[in-house]
Amino acid sequence: MAKKRVVKKKVRSRPKAKAKPKSKARFSVKRAVSKVKKAEKKALAKVKKGEKAAAAKFKAYEKKAAAEMKKAKAAFMKQEKKVKEFTKKNPEKALAIAAGIGAAIGAVAIAAARIKRK
Repeated sequence: MAKKRVVKKKVRSRPKAKAKPKSKARFSVKRAVSKVKKAEKKALAKVKKGEKAAAAKFKAYEKKAAAEMKKAKAAFMKQEKKVKEFTKKNPEKALAIAAGIGAAIGAVAIAAARIKRK
């Protein structure tokens, strides 16, 4: 007769503990949110810096434009004064010049209107 083998079972004294999840997971919502907030702050800082630079350039252009307008206004006033003096001295010539200018402007306007119709 063959001998029967007896298998002894090991008795566990305590249950096996479950494995804890790793604390440094590849994706974390908190980490993602913090990265987005940091990126947002950096972007806003760049935008503010750009706005300041643009405002400074605009002010510089505004000053240049004001100076140019001042010069143009002064030149216009001088020419207007000369025209008034000429008109007082030579009313017939001034009338003829004004009529000629009016006719030229009218001819240009008519030509432009005809071109637009086509």
